[in-house]
Order: sequence, then structure tokens, then C-alpha cells
Amino acid sequence: MIVSRAPVRFSLGGGGSDLPSYSRDHGGFVVSAAVDKFVFVCVARRFYDTIRLAYSETETVASVDEIRHRIFRAALKGMGFTGGLELHSLADVPANTGLGSSSSFTVALLNGLHAYRRESVPAEQLAREACHLEIEVLGEPIGKQDQYIAAYGGISAMTFHPDGRVEVERLDLRDEVIDELESRLVVFYSGVERAASSVLVQQASSIVENRDAAVDRMHRIKALGRDTRDILLSGALDSYGELLHEHWMQKRRLAASMTDGAIDEHYEAARRAGALGGKLMGAGGGGFFLFYVRPAERRRVHEALTARGLRPMRFRFDFDGARIMANFHRS
Repeated sequence: MIVSRAPVRFSLGGGGSDLPSYSRDHGGFVVSAAVDKFVFVCVARRFYDTIRLAYSETETVASVDEIRHRIFRAALKGMGFTGGLELHSLADVPANTGLGSSSSFTVALLNGLHAYRRESVPAEQLAREACHLEIEVLGEPIGKQDQYIAAYGGISAMTFHPDGRVEVERLDLRDEVIDELESRLVVFYSGVERAASSVLVQQASSIVENRDAAVDRMHRIKALGRDTRDILLSGALDSYGELLHEHWMQKRRLAASMTDGAIDEHYEAARRAGALGGKLMGAGGGGFFLFYVRPAERRRVHEALTARGLRPMRFRFDFDGARIMANFHRS
């Protein structure tokens, strides 16, 4: 048996500029951080020639083409597996909550399947294969941030070129800056789960048609990504809180489904309690809030949001990226 894992991520700045509707014409720039919440995939040889899958559902099928789960089916088919496998998936966080867990699953699955074949592949290859599977094979309306940060880990600045190339820069942050950032970022679960695709399709349409100056908004969001990189490297973190607020004000106007009355009320309650800024992570519409809160206001923000029914989530940054945690596979 092989146990593979990949981290989910927090998008810290520039999120959305990696989407092809924008990056293929203008290029994108995102600062993203992997965190210690993981998607695990177990791969094992099955005595029978059938394939058994266990995720939120269970499938036992005679051939790859019969698999209902789109990513399992595409990964096994693309890598030439035909049967005699058992695969299980587990996750520390729910799907459809803005943390990129679908791409983390894809990266963990591909890494596990390579390990089953006794292949050790670098992070760049894992990320590239995951992007190909999700974007080109399955046609998902997503960017490449999630696959790359899941493969590489750490706190990284990523440049997305119009020709499809991706450059990854691991930010060399001082230990005290990392500790301070972890202590000042506060994460709460909104209780709402929503598939990113519906929001992303609206956002892509707005950018292509340039509704409500959407392209100019994306230019500004990309610039905020570069500002995020500079702030983190300088260690002047309080200015990041104000940047987060502007980021959310720009982002929320890109698609009508990105926010609603309840989300806006949660956000304003956190701001009144002392949060300098924040945003919904991922495509929006639900999932996890990320707020920047100074130590003196942390308790007040926590009390204000828990009183509204939101659930806090503790975290640390993850610097390992995709890993094979155990490998007991024998031929």
C-alpha cells in the first residue's frame, strides 16, 4: 500500500489572475501558501482484477471506463491502469470550500500512482500533469495556482505566462515573519459549500466581455499579488491587512454569485470587531474566510464570528508539498 498526500492552500494575493480568461492575454501573478490540511490518497494492489474506489461514495467496477468519479477515471485512464487496484481518498477539509482541495486530490492521486509504478517525479511534473488532467482533459474552468502550490508547498509567488508556462518562486521569509503571519491570519468556515465552477464561469465571462471594467479590476488584483510578495519579504505585515480589504472589494464585483447578504454581514462583523481586512478564499460564494487580525483584536474577532455561527480553523504553513508518506508496495 502507498499513502500519498498533498496540502490545500490559502491564496494570499493575486488570486484569480491565473485563470486562463485573464492570464492567456495578460499573464498572471499569485502569492499562495500551502497549509497543514491535506488530501490523502491510498493506493493498493487489489486481489481481484476489478477496481475499487472509496471516497464520499464507494465504487467497484470492472473497467476504468465504468468509473463515475471524473478525476479517478481520467487519471487511471491517462496513466494506462486497467484493473487490480484499490484507491481510497480522505481529506482534512470539505470539498467546495475555496481551499483548492480538488487539485490537491489530483496531485496526491497522480503522485501515488507514480509511486505505485516505482516512479519518483519532481514537483514541476506533478503540477504540470495535474493541470493537464483538470484543465485540458476534464475542461474545468480553473487556473493553475492550486496544482502548483499543492505540488511545491511553502509560501510561493507564481508567475503565469500567456503561453502557459509557470514560474514558481519560493519566498525566502524570515522565521519571525512566518510565525507572525501564522498568528495574525484568522480563518473561519462559513458553513456554505459551493462548487467553484459556477462562480468561475461567471467571472470568466465578465473578464472576456470586460463587464464593469473587469479587466482593469484583474490588473489591480494582479498588482496586489506583487504587493503581497513585497510586503511579506519586507516583514511589514500590518499593511497586508489593508491590502486584503482592497483585494476583496475588487474581487467581489467580478461575479454576482461571489458574495451575498450573509457573507457581507459576516465580513462587516469581523471588520467592526477589529479585522484589518479579509476575503473569501477561492472562487467565493462560500467556504472559508481569511482575515488579518492584530493580536489585540484577535479575541474580539473570534467572539464576533463564533457568535454568528462561524467555525474557526487553526493551521500552520506546510513547506513539504506533495509527499509519499508510506510505501509498502511490493511487486
